[in-house]
Amino acid sequence: MGILKVIEVLSNSNKSWEDATKKAIQHASKTVKNIRSVYVQDQSATVNNGDVDEFRVNLKITFEVN
Repeated sequence: MGILKVIEVLSNSNKSWEDATKKAIQHASKTVKNIRSVYVQDQSATVNNGDVDEFRVNLKITFEVN
């Protein structure tokens, strides 16, 4: 039986929500090992002069604790 832990992470990207998610996982995996899944809880974007300026995601990352 494994023990799983969930952390909440915020990330942003000027390309897409998918890119923001990938950036969050890449950054978190530097210090968090055994990442098993990611759940996108919220998506939002900022707008500047009628164009999307930044994509933002609120993620829940699940990982196994040894």
